[in-house]
Amino acid sequence: MMYLPELPEDPGCYLFSNAAGEIIYIGKAKNLKKRVSSYFQRGEYDQKTEALLQRIASVDFIITETEVEALILENTLIKKHQPKYNINLKDAKNYAFIQITDDEFPRIGIARRVEGDGTFFGPFVSAKERDYLFSVVKKTFYLRSCRRMPKRACLRYHIGSCSAPCIGKIKREDYLKDVRRAESVLRGKTDELIRALHDEMLKKSAKQEFERAMELREQIAAVEHLRERQKMKRQKRYNEDIINYVISDGKVYLMIFNVYKGTLEGKQEFIFDEDDDFLEEFLVQYYSEHEPPSELILPKGVNDALISFLSRRKERKVRITFPKRGDKKKLLDLVGKNVEIGFFGDRLKLKELEKALLLPEPPEIIECFDISHLSGTSMVGSMVQFRNGKPDKRNYRKFKIRSVDWIDDFAAIAEVVRRRYLRLLREGGEFPDLIIIDGGKGQLSSALEELEKLELKIPLVAIAKREEEIYVPKVSSPLLLKKGDKASLFIQEIRDEAHRFAIAYNRLLRKKKVVQ
Repeated sequence: MMYLPELPEDPGCYLFSNAAGEIIYIGKAKNLKKRVSSYFQRGEYDQKTEALLQRIASVDFIITETEVEALILENTLIKKHQPKYNINLKDAKNYAFIQITDDEFPRIGIARRVEGDGTFFGPFVSAKERDYLFSVVKKTFYLRSCRRMPKRACLRYHIGSCSAPCIGKIKREDYLKDVRRAESVLRGKTDELIRALHDEMLKKSAKQEFERAMELREQIAAVEHLRERQKMKRQKRYNEDIINYVISDGKVYLMIFNVYKGTLEGKQEFIFDEDDDFLEEFLVQYYSEHEPPSELILPKGVNDALISFLSRRKERKVRITFPKRGDKKKLLDLVGKNVEIGFFGDRLKLKELEKALLLPEPPEIIECFDISHLSGTSMVGSMVQFRNGKPDKRNYRKFKIRSVDWIDDFAAIAEVVRRRYLRLLREGGEFPDLIIIDGGKGQLSSALEELEKLELKIPLVAIAKREEEIYVPKVSSPLLLKKGDKASLFIQEIRDEAHRFAIAYNRLLRKKKVVQ
């Protein structure tokens, strides 16, 4: 099993990348942790999935508030990145919108793209739900759907689904009132509309205009029903960037969500040193290279000079908001949640490891060793390094075993440990905070003996494959850690990465022998 970041149990999208950093697969999940973990559990997969799994080098994710938003984001990201292992969606249609035009008597219709005049509502994940909402809103408020106004009343008027502005059956101001009410429903603002309709119904009833009162009652019933069914998101006609950050140990961990006309397109991450004006400095540098959006949502206010700078860069006014409540505050909090989990999820695993192994501090640098061979031939060793909870592939090392000509994992482990740390001593290199050995008590003893010869005191553990038991030096029984504990799972992840790296090197050597 490859290394996985600390995945949340939230809905969202996951992105698999290869060793070159190219996104090769994008998926959505109701529960990111369960869905992504399922790929790396042992089982039989089809040929395409097996090929995908062999090429995954890293996993990234974006948390969303709902599964519906994850579905929309997945669609957007696939169209943007066109990953190799996703179904080809080049010709796929976008999720449709409901459009209300800017005509003198606005029409309601279905739009595949946000083009032309008017207001667009959506995108809708479910075509069935979209069509239902479109039909109910059109019939409830008697809006026209014809592309061109006819000169005489059509069938829609005669069946009671249109107020027939084409023949003057309704005044323009009354028609526009119905349009505004329809837009309120499509925006999800139903509570205020229901109250207004109810008040108007009582007034009409008091005036004994019972036919109109009945129409209003039916509208109220329709809107109340829609309130329960509505599954959509308002489409905006401008772009937004949502920025949030966390400050920890003098570092700023910042994330940007780029929202294109209401649809989240992706995220960007940054880490830099904290100073008094870090946010303003970051915004100036970032938007010197990127076009500012129409609206920037921030956790706190900025000075007027920066707003003027952004507006000049865009050549139109840029609005800065720092919300305290409402939908924009929810979006800001969602970015903050992504920051917390994306940057600090691995730190939590280090804390668990510190606690489980009784270490003096979280092990920021961890090195793990493994041995691989085929019946004693092409014996190799591997060492992988994890830094701050993540693989640091620049510091991976592979060893061709020199001193062992037979199957002796104990001697092989001793050799690679000796070679690794003797070299660090000679070169004045950086030593790890924890060493993990793939093996049982025998391999652990061999590694400990080499460290003692070099007079190095570095915390050392071994993990035995069969039962995933974890041993520490000079203690006969394994640690009382459950297999599902975060500390135990993290050690398994690191061991699995060392094992993968060792097998890859072993196969390479055997392939070279065959070619020779």
